[in-house]
Amino acid sequence: MKTNESSNDRVIRVFLGVAIAMFFVYHNSPWALLGLIPFITGIVGICPLYSILGINTSKVKTGDA
Repeated sequence: MKTNESSNDRVIRVFLGVAIAMFFVYHNSPWALLGLIPFITGIVGICPLYSILGINTSKVKTGDA
């Protein structure tokens, strides 16, 4: 599967996922697992919601002939 996230998008998702997880871990809440969603999509580079909506923020090079 092709990535559909730009490098900036991926970095933001990783940091956001860690921040969400740390916030809820600090408060001893099982909602810390919610931080895994942006973290994993940032690491992998594929967002299922982007695929459904047809959004692609990655910079795809097209060949000009």
